[in-house]
Amino acid sequence: MTRLLRYISAAVLLTCFWTTATAQVQVGDVTITGSIQSDILLPQEDTKIGAEKYDEWALTNSYAEVSAMSQYVDAGVRLEFMRFPMPGFAEQNPDFKGWGVPYFYIKGKLAGQELTLGHYYEQFGSGLILRTYEERSLGIDNSLLGGRLVLRPVEGVQIKLLSGKQRRYWDRNNAWVSGADLELSIDQWSKAMQQSGTFLTLGASFVNKHEKEDELLVPHDGGTYQLHQPQNVNAFDLRARLQKGNWNVLAEYAQKSQDPSQVNGYTFQRGTAALLSASYSKRGMSALVQAKRSENMDFRSRRRETLPLASHINYLPPFTLDHTYTLAALYTYGTQLDGEWAYQAELGYDFKRGTALGGKYGTNVKLNFSHIHSLENSRKPAAEGSDGNKSAFWKWGSDVYYQDLNIQVEKKLSSAFKLNLMYMNQFYNQTIMEGHGGLIHSNIFVAEGKYRFNKKFTLRGELQYLTTAGDQGDWAFALAELSMLPHWMFTLSDQWNCGETKTHYYQGSVTFTAGTHRLQLGYGRTRAGYNCTGGVCRYVPASKGVTLSYNYNF
Repeated sequence: MTRLLRYISAAVLLTCFWTTATAQVQVGDVTITGSIQSDILLPQEDTKIGAEKYDEWALTNSYAEVSAMSQYVDAGVRLEFMRFPMPGFAEQNPDFKGWGVPYFYIKGKLAGQELTLGHYYEQFGSGLILRTYEERSLGIDNSLLGGRLVLRPVEGVQIKLLSGKQRRYWDRNNAWVSGADLELSIDQWSKAMQQSGTFLTLGASFVNKHEKEDELLVPHDGGTYQLHQPQNVNAFDLRARLQKGNWNVLAEYAQKSQDPSQVNGYTFQRGTAALLSASYSKRGMSALVQAKRSENMDFRSRRRETLPLASHINYLPPFTLDHTYTLAALYTYGTQLDGEWAYQAELGYDFKRGTALGGKYGTNVKLNFSHIHSLENSRKPAAEGSDGNKSAFWKWGSDVYYQDLNIQVEKKLSSAFKLNLMYMNQFYNQTIMEGHGGLIHSNIFVAEGKYRFNKKFTLRGELQYLTTAGDQGDWAFALAELSMLPHWMFTLSDQWNCGETKTHYYQGSVTFTAGTHRLQLGYGRTRAGYNCTGGVCRYVPASKGVTLSYNYNF
């Protein structure tokens, strides 16, 4: 029956795509939208970089999705094909392989109220106790299958109630995840606050994981005993956000009850997380200060989970800058769920035109600093069945996990030429992140230039250099990209280890865009390393071959 449902759903989905030529479709009061995404690699073996030989001639991660929206009812379904997944997805998480229709939903809407049945994504506050989301570059989809009710009984009040079982690749975990969230927009009840431009939002959330007890024997005094685990793990979150003029302040605190699991060594320590974020923004200037402390906040819907990217119920923001330049992102940080202190500060300033530093076109400067440190006892082992090793709130441990000080300068030198410069001083604890290597200190220099010949032709180039005495030594990177509007883009790049291995990781690609269609054909090498987004990381093995990527939205 399940296989028949998959085939029927796939046939319906593909039929919808076939009948939609190049744009969204309007059928009466119903709007139909959708997308296709397919990434394909024709792999080649390359012993120099460690690219393995695959039995399959082609590897692919492919998605096709269609949604129908009307005044009162929305519905959607997604087909996924990862029977032969791209490198790194199945190697790290073997259960990632498969294909089918793992996502479908129907939503009813009436007078501001919503009821969703099927799969859904949700986030309470910053995600400290609940965040279900999809991130295809990491292979994450932890949606819930069940029901969600959103109520707005009066102005300024929003209530969310939900319950469901969490997706784990092509199956669902047995635990029930249920929750409630209350959000109050206080400013909606005060004309004085509205007139003064003051906005105050208060929130409170509760999440329960109900999972049947496992039979778990633990060694003790030369024998064994049965470790009893709580069937209900509860978490709550309190938060407040105040916005006044140019200022924005967020304070949030979360706590999780005893939750012995494979990840924390089956200890009974409670989990906590607290964050404080303040920002100031006005024309030509911005500032940000953030601090976060988390301890034992790995929260999963399967206590025996061993795969690194599976079954997560919550999310801890990293408080580090997501770098887009290749060498700046070579050593990226992943949030340590057993505990950390994290700090971030950023200052941006625009020097006006006509000033000494602004020049003819003005200059933008941005300074960013991030520091992440261990807790007092976060790295100390604890016996199974114990209360764990709780750390004093303000005390640091002995390990620096990550530090990043960078300055970026954006300067338009003429009406046709724009220059971006960046310098970064970085400390990266490779032992904590990868299990070897110690603390790596690197200096990174980046220069990016963009020259616009006319309305159709733009040439962009990058030169980057990373110098370090650790790991594999120095790296250099160069890129040239020619855009020919409205359809074409040609890109060549080379990432060269000029330190230990003397290896080149070259890439070349041609991209064609027409309307909502995007097709990219490429060839080259990919270095082994970690792909991180928002503090969550996936290991990517080395690969080589022809790549083909197609994206279409209607």
